[in-house]
Amino acid sequence: MRTLNLLYFARLRESFGREKETVVLPAQYATVGDLVTYLASRGGEWENELGSDKVFRVAVNQVLATADTPLPDQGEIAIFPPVTGG
Repeated sequence: MRTLNLLYFARLRESFGREKETVVLPAQYATVGDLVTYLASRGGEWENELGSDKVFRVAVNQVLATADTPLPDQGEIAIFPPVTGG
């Protein structure tokens, strides 16, 4: 089991109605991609925002991650829309 502290930003925070939560994942959820699949399986806004056609970024312990990035136990996972600057 992995315990993760999830942080949601911008439109995701609004859609999910929360800015953070703690989740305990079974061992088979080992990567960022697995976590996203798990969250999207909640349905509704979770599926709408984290489905395969949506664009968002994930950081693990404040480092940008890819779908195959391993999930650390007690890690901080931030999920946010892409940001542009000017």
